[in-house]
Amino acid sequence: MYDEQRNTVWRFAIIFIAIFIGFAAVLGRIIYTQAFEREAWLKVAEQQVPTHRPIAATRGNILDCNGRLLASSMPQYYMYMDTRVEALHQKNGQLFNRHIDTLALDLATIVGEHTQAEYKARIVQAYKKGEARLRVCDHRINYLQRQALLNNALIKKGKYKSGIFFEDQHRRIKPYGILASRTIGSIYGEGGSGNSGLEKRFDNELRGEDGMSSIQKIGGRYESVTEVEAKDGLDVKTTIDANLQDIVENALLDKTAERNAKWGCCILMETETGYIRAIANIDRAEDGTYYEAVNHAVQRVEPGSTFKTIALVAALDDGKIDIDDTVSISRQPWVYMRKSKHTDAHPMDTVLTVRSALAVSSNIALAKLITRSYEGSAKKFVRKIEKMGLMDSVNCEIPGADKVRIDVPKDTVTLSKMSYGYSVELSPMQILMFYNAIANDGKMMRPMLVTAIQQNGEVIKRFKPETVKSSICSKKTLRDIRSALHDVVWDDHLGTAAKKAWSRKAQSNIVAIAGKTGTAQLIIPGHGYSGRHHRMTFVGYFPEENPQYTCICMIEDPHFPYDAGMDCGSTVRMIAEKTMAYTGCYVYRNGERHLDKRD
Repeated sequence: MYDEQRNTVWRFAIIFIAIFIGFAAVLGRIIYTQAFEREAWLKVAEQQVPTHRPIAATRGNILDCNGRLLASSMPQYYMYMDTRVEALHQKNGQLFNRHIDTLALDLATIVGEHTQAEYKARIVQAYKKGEARLRVCDHRINYLQRQALLNNALIKKGKYKSGIFFEDQHRRIKPYGILASRTIGSIYGEGGSGNSGLEKRFDNELRGEDGMSSIQKIGGRYESVTEVEAKDGLDVKTTIDANLQDIVENALLDKTAERNAKWGCCILMETETGYIRAIANIDRAEDGTYYEAVNHAVQRVEPGSTFKTIALVAALDDGKIDIDDTVSISRQPWVYMRKSKHTDAHPMDTVLTVRSALAVSSNIALAKLITRSYEGSAKKFVRKIEKMGLMDSVNCEIPGADKVRIDVPKDTVTLSKMSYGYSVELSPMQILMFYNAIANDGKMMRPMLVTAIQQNGEVIKRFKPETVKSSICSKKTLRDIRSALHDVVWDDHLGTAAKKAWSRKAQSNIVAIAGKTGTAQLIIPGHGYSGRHHRMTFVGYFPEENPQYTCICMIEDPHFPYDAGMDCGSTVRMIAEKTMAYTGCYVYRNGERHLDKRD
């Protein structure tokens, strides 16, 4: 019994000794590896990298009509340092100690995020800890900064001696700042796909194709070798003119801020082609400043009195009325079928011609004219508008653009409201397209924002102007409606955009403008239409004698007192005057001004 107990003790003792010796051997190996094989194993660790790596393609540029950059991908770099590399630790860190001061000085001078002493302390601390991926600079550096740093004596020795390497990323920048920002759009992150605007619409063309590299051992070192070259993205050339965009955006910003409005939108279109030369959107932030947040240009709203022109074109062209027909209005509201009450912003007891009714923008007159013309056949009214091309599915290249909403009214009461812009919805772009057709001898052009896809300056694909409708109405209807739009601006007695007292509104002594004002009450949730909150609009074309441009300005909820001719008409006037000066459309011969009909 005693011998068995002694043998058991010996067996446990032997097992314990064996375990202890094994543990001591492992511990000894770890100590040996850390002390004598550290550099060798660090090299092995360096080699444990993925065998294939993607090479990011550079996203293409978005250009204005003159080739100036509106959006571009610029290279930027993260700077890292692997403080473990063998060369930095040889001979008690002789190489590191010799160059640390000049490296820190160059970083302080070229990058400037920290002082020389701060950079030095940061790198020395990482060196002592043996950090493998120290981010030397807090933020990305640009191309010129990187090129300057490459002249540093330590960095010149290369990654495997200095431990310093750069990882590039392309950052999307807009050289003109907020100019047309919502239309140009944005991308997800720094290298993602298009998120909005033209960046999203032409993402496939702009994105390019990523390449592929592999890690191969060359001359005793592992190097990155390109297997498939990245194909950079194509460039998108837009119709936007950066100079005209600047004119439009500043005019809109000044007026929107002056009137303390909720938002403003302005679009400038080339009449003959439908090219959008400028498109601006301004929103008021909570702190009262303005910035570009929403592309109001393609969001539909109730157009108010700008729709009166559309209604009259339909009735005139259908032969329901004549431009010289008369209609009576009064100071008292006009009640239609005991259900719908119509009032005027400028109440008067008088008889107006159809032409004058548009000039003074009488709601009562339009409601009477349209209900008289289409009573019992409201569907025919909507179908006529469809035939004019306004409700065609028009691609304006901005993703998410709203479609026109003009439903066939269930009753004539709704029709009476539709006659002056309620119970219908159009975007500023769609309103502009219709008025541009009036300016363009009846030919309706698709609003265009892009003319070409390019590669290295060579055109790969060209987009030509597109006709939506060759003629929206007869020549007689066109002449009649143009005469009425002339009176809106130039009839000093009735015109809502004509000169009144001290305000010039849309009247200019430099360029003749014709167009239409619009005022729409805003719907306040839970309260319905408000008599104190309005949306103001003016849309017109210039020069009236031979239109070159059509422009719309819309301002949401300006502070009282508000007036569409004064607020929006004057904005279009300022844009028109500066546009004509910039484009040089006028020439002078024998002391007289003439329109320069250059190609």
